[in-house]
Amino acid sequence: MTGYFPVRTLQTSAHVSSLTFGHSGHIFAGCDDGTLRVYDLSTFKVLKAVRSLGSEVSSIACVKRPGSDLRDAWIACGRGVYLFQMDSPAMVLTPSDSLASVDICSPDGDDVLNEISLDASKSRLAFCTDNGLVGVIELGSKSVSIMKTKHDNVCGCVKFIPDRPRELVSGGYDKALIHFDYTQESVLSRHDISLQPTNGSMSFSPPFILCTALSDAGVIAAGTADGHIWLGRGGVRLPSKGKKTRKWNGLDSERASLHKLANGPIVTIAFCNSNTLIFSTLLGNITELRLNHDRKQGEEHVLPVWQQQAKCLAKVNALVVDDKKLVLGGICRDGKGIIEIWRKDVITP
Repeated sequence: MTGYFPVRTLQTSAHVSSLTFGHSGHIFAGCDDGTLRVYDLSTFKVLKAVRSLGSEVSSIACVKRPGSDLRDAWIACGRGVYLFQMDSPAMVLTPSDSLASVDICSPDGDDVLNEISLDASKSRLAFCTDNGLVGVIELGSKSVSIMKTKHDNVCGCVKFIPDRPRELVSGGYDKALIHFDYTQESVLSRHDISLQPTNGSMSFSPPFILCTALSDAGVIAAGTADGHIWLGRGGVRLPSKGKKTRKWNGLDSERASLHKLANGPIVTIAFCNSNTLIFSTLLGNITELRLNHDRKQGEEHVLPVWQQQAKCLAKVNALVVDDKKLVLGGICRDGKGIIEIWRKDVITP
């Protein structure tokens, strides 16, 4: 049996709002004061920093460049995105050092960017906004396309669908998951999460979709504000079927299941592999789940196999995981920003 053990905490002066791995030895951490830091996870020292971005760093997407150990980084901040070459000679970068920038939200409104996501070719960047917009940036031409349908409320998550170069899926506070063909700027499918009272009790938190994750096999998981995880298996690729289906069917309600797994908002979620999922609640309850799908019966069995409370975090904003470690970011009890690094290891009963 395996689990995770805390090995290090790193404090920042501002709240940690986003995290991503560069490669397995580097963690990129964005903060709500418009700064970003790159940490070496072997020495826990800052290798590079970006400052004076002006708004919260809401999301980070890294790109490998031949000849550089440090990944380049697309950073979502306020109304636009910036590209930084992190192996620049300067230790601290500012917006004037960015290689490219793209303004997305209107300067006259109050809209801001939330999540960004790179496609498999690293040539397109999907984005979503507080006003419910979903779109794609062609990184070569810097052209921006906006989907014709928007969410009715905040859209906090968007991702390209693995092995589907034309398709992406978004989730929002309107309780909707929307599946787009971004080349046509059109909706391919949609699922609205509506919950029934469980065991005679009623939740006082609506099922706002706060986070999503997609496995390489095409399973989608969505975490909600009332502690549920919605799992969609309609888009799973089955090698025995041979030819790929015309479109991803991950939002098919007949091949989906809903699971009450927490007492508070599930704010961040990630697949470790196609059968293992990790999530954290807002208050730092971290859970690893084993997904056992009975194909014959069409039933999903969700088994918690490891659970722990974050050590110093009072509020979790971000989580990333790979095959050796788990990293959490957010706010500690004294109001400062904090990163917790956990190592995967074998648990002795």
